[in-house]
Amino acid sequence: MKYIVFILFTVMTNAAAQLMLKQGMMSLGPISFEGANPLVKLLQIVFSPWVFLGLCTFVISMASHLYVLSKVELSFAYPFLSLAYVAVAVFAYFVFREDLNGWRVAGIACICVGTVLIAQSGRDLGARGHDEQTVSITPDKIGTSEIVR
Repeated sequence: MKYIVFILFTVMTNAAAQLMLKQGMMSLGPISFEGANPLVKLLQIVFSPWVFLGLCTFVISMASHLYVLSKVELSFAYPFLSLAYVAVAVFAYFVFREDLNGWRVAGIACICVGTVLIAQSGRDLGARGHDEQTVSITPDKIGTSEIVR
């Protein structure tokens, strides 16, 4: 649980990147590749300010996630990324005036409950380090029936 701050940082930077990408695409307007060189059009999209900032934020999020993965189990850390769905839905409601109807709220509630359950499962990991969970096999632990030829 001591890495929860890094996990939440990963979640929030991931959500922020999504919001920046949306802002960038809204500022560009409808995209059409008709009558344009696709490579030039793609470069225009990537290097527009909000899209570029969003992509850079994704890189920061991924670096943070890699750090987290070096410290905790994947099955513990990865489900927390679903909280980015929650953050994006809430911020999109306030920033972009997107719909947040009952079905979406119910889905958000399910995501939150699931994440809390996963977080509770990590309490017993707190005292043990990631490295201490490896198993060592010594020759005296291997029986002759376990040797593969």
